[in-house]
Amino acid sequence: MAFGEHGGSPPTAGAAAAAAASFKPSTMVRTRSRREESIPPYVKAVAGSFGGVVEASCLQPIDVIKTRLQLDRTGQYRGIANCGMTVIRTEGVRALWKGLTPFATHLTLKYALRLGSNALFQSAFKDSETGHLSQHGRLVSGFGAGVLEALLIVTPFEVVKIRLQQQRGLSPDLLKYKGPIHCAMMIIREEGLFGLWAGAAPTVMRNGTNQAAMFSAKNAFDGILWKKHEGDGKVLQPWQSMISGFLAGTVGPICTGPFDVVKTRLMAQSKAGGDLKYNGMIHAIKTIYVEEGLLALWKGLLPRLMRIPPGQAIMWTVADQITGLYERRYLQNNLL
Repeated sequence: MAFGEHGGSPPTAGAAAAAAASFKPSTMVRTRSRREESIPPYVKAVAGSFGGVVEASCLQPIDVIKTRLQLDRTGQYRGIANCGMTVIRTEGVRALWKGLTPFATHLTLKYALRLGSNALFQSAFKDSETGHLSQHGRLVSGFGAGVLEALLIVTPFEVVKIRLQQQRGLSPDLLKYKGPIHCAMMIIREEGLFGLWAGAAPTVMRNGTNQAAMFSAKNAFDGILWKKHEGDGKVLQPWQSMISGFLAGTVGPICTGPFDVVKTRLMAQSKAGGDLKYNGMIHAIKTIYVEEGLLALWKGLLPRLMRIPPGQAIMWTVADQITGLYERRYLQNNLL
């Protein structure tokens, strides 16, 4: 049947092209925008810093107990509860918040650097055409963020924190270090500037491994449990973020226990006290194993598991609300 018999006319090439133009570009633009849009690193940095303040305030007592248990070579403390009660009885309740100022400052800066640098590293590893980030790229990005935070923030702050926490009593006249600033200045005066980086090697290994596992696990749990993906505009409920963050924070402490014990021992020893017991990470691991047994390399694991997973739950609850608000207000508006 010819088109002309019913008064119709065949579609021209120009009309077909116009119809195609009216349909495809909008779809392509929307797809391309969704693929390329992501949360800026500075937003993630701000979200992490707020999460760090809340976490430090809630969990400092557990960190003090963990440090005391790891430094206990004589069996003074008979577990977590006994350690906590002994500290309260002999030093007062306030002793459980020893080192809070450097701890809170260090967590705030650490999380800002961690989330911000991880976002930058992920941008570098994303496929330039599709915007896809491979699992390998996610692991390397997390490890890089952990190494960066360990060298720039974690090591010097934890050296000061551990030196303050290992002191017994509350009377300033009996304490060698009067506060965070005084402690840092004393370490520099007695041990040199690099004294603030004692234990840097195990700290780098601990934090790098931790963050590689944590970022990968958090992304996986968000996707599996809640069907949440970055840039989709979905804001997780606080309880959902707490579950994902808690689960993501459980694996690292088990894998990195020896690095954490060695880090604490290396940071706690002072060159001003004479000969050093441990000459480095490998020597410390061998010495602890020979003198105290294999399980001593996981001393303080239970309080770490009591602190890190809940800490990650708290931090991600705050951070996810901030990044989720940004997604909903800005990314989704750009896609509409």
